[in-house]
Amino acid sequence: MVKGRFAPSPTGPLHFGSLIAAVASFLDAKSRQGAWLLRMEDLDTPRQVPGAADLILHTLEDYGFEWDGKVIYQSQRDDYYQAALETLISRGLVYPCGCSRKEIADSAVHGIDGLVYPGTCRHGLSGDKQARAWRVRVDDTPIRFTDGIQGPQSQVLARDIGDFVLKRADGLFAYQLAVVVDDELQGISHVVRGADLLDSTPRQIYLQHALSYSSPAYLHVPVAANAAGEKLSKQTLAQPLNGTDRTRDLWQVLHFLGQAPPVALQQENLSSVWQWAMLHWSVDQVPRQRSLTL
Repeated sequence: MVKGRFAPSPTGPLHFGSLIAAVASFLDAKSRQGAWLLRMEDLDTPRQVPGAADLILHTLEDYGFEWDGKVIYQSQRDDYYQAALETLISRGLVYPCGCSRKEIADSAVHGIDGLVYPGTCRHGLSGDKQARAWRVRVDDTPIRFTDGIQGPQSQVLARDIGDFVLKRADGLFAYQLAVVVDDELQGISHVVRGADLLDSTPRQIYLQHALSYSSPAYLHVPVAANAAGEKLSKQTLAQPLNGTDRTRDLWQVLHFLGQAPPVALQQENLSSVWQWAMLHWSVDQVPRQRSLTL
């Protein structure tokens, strides 16, 4: 059975870029009689905005989304993440790291997603260093997969990323571990999300192999960018969805995703737009680009 999911972070209200990912994941699952789950990725508690999670749920309901099962909250799942970390520790695949951000910045090179950890603590803590975080050991074996939209992908973690953090110095579990554990435990078969997360996928596949998990199919849709080429996000001051014309918003998302919705559909009600979208959804029509300017 196809099982997809939408996993927003409650750091503020949904915006047009969020709606793109929600619509794509929903249609990919529901057009094939699958299940669509909702997960609140609220691990990074310092960044959470009070009330944002409930606002996101209400907004999704207003736009006609229906999800299967209970909403799960990552902030309530530390026991699952700790169990996975202990499995990796028992397999000798992770190690404690005592490096500060400044120390890493002073000796690291830039990779495709920030600084590449230079491996300072890989062979044990030196001097008077104390454990701050837990990192997973990576190697130079290429991680290859074929994305359902972006095509063949390859990444060498040792070169491009370095040993990455699974549990942070502040005691919070890292996104990369939590998302892998949750996708496995929820039985997610298809991950449909924005292409800004494409470079994270090899790290997640690496962890899946290390934990003896299966890997879902991945489909990364283009992200919406502003005129400056920046991804629409709360950091780039993307405007929240105001819900004043939900039918037109949904039509614009379908247009953005290459589905060629009829212009006249904008005059129909929300239910009619969803019915059309369900019947005509085609992954093959989604632009094979990482981003598109609105």
